[in-house]
Amino acid sequence: MKKLLTLCTLMTLSSVSFASDQPLQQELQRLGLTNAEISASPVPGLKTAMTDMGVFYISQDGKYLLEGKMYKIGSKGIVDLTNQALMSKLNSFSKEMVVFPAAHQKYVINVFLDISCHFCHKMFEQTKAYNDLGITVRYLAFPRNGLDSMTAQQMEAIWRAKDPAYALTQAENNNTYPEKMLIPDIVKKQYDLGIQFGVQGTPTIVMSNGQTIGGYVPPERLLEILKHQ
Repeated sequence: MKKLLTLCTLMTLSSVSFASDQPLQQELQRLGLTNAEISASPVPGLKTAMTDMGVFYISQDGKYLLEGKMYKIGSKGIVDLTNQALMSKLNSFSKEMVVFPAAHQKYVINVFLDISCHFCHKMFEQTKAYNDLGITVRYLAFPRNGLDSMTAQQMEAIWRAKDPAYALTQAENNNTYPEKMLIPDIVKKQYDLGIQFGVQGTPTIVMSNGQTIGGYVPPERLLEILKHQ
């Protein structure tokens, strides 16, 4: 994805000292970072800005803007604080995910999926194998070609079906995609969330601690990763 901001732009934010979040939102809007959700960050003097283009950090005085991950260094290694901050938002979408629960759940993974993706299909084919290992799989929609694509409209129809799990299974197993096209709504929210997580391809797995894994991971290998997260 093309970077929206150049280094010069990052260094020329207004020098006005902001006492509330609204001026920060207006400043971000001016830079093309829309629908910004401002919240506290773990670092004093910085605010977290969740935008349509990803997660940024902006100084409280509006002078500096940072793009990228924030990590905490601890005795057991580094922790991705950026993705951790997004987990509550991800979990708020739980009723709009396509969920395949494990009978004896030990772990939960979230998978950004595209129905036209070969490796997504390969992972989906093994959903039962993940479930048998105690891994609940929650699928989110991430059409790789964007929200204007036919895939996005097809995925919206799947996610809004009376039985989304059945509809997704039919699409993945038989390539019988819905004939009815729907304007992305649920898919848009999940796609935007994927952008905030930094998803660049599918499948992308998000574990409960916010850590992401790009690409297909076999069931037994994924179980070992989850045991040590």
